Amino acid sequence: MSTITLYDLPGCPFCMKVRRKLDELDLEYDVVEVPRVHAERTEVKEVSGQTGVPVIVDEDHGVDGMPESSDIVDYLEETYQ
Repeated sequence: MSTITLYDLPGCPFCMKVRRKLDELDLEYDVVEVPRVHAERTEVKEVSGQTGVPVIVDEDHGVDGMPESSDIVDYLEETYQ
């Protein structure tokens, strides 16, 4: 089991941006697909306080629910490159 978890919505361009970076850096990660309906996204809301995606959790580095694709990509580059 990976220590990185990505909360993702299939077809979401922002999520795809994060997936590309994770793959580019050859990082293992788990994916949690969130429902299309925001009101049903209880798991990602518990983690990040919001219902938007993408969101990552990185247990090894104490990241408990980072939102915003650009922030996530910057974090991944700084941490894993």
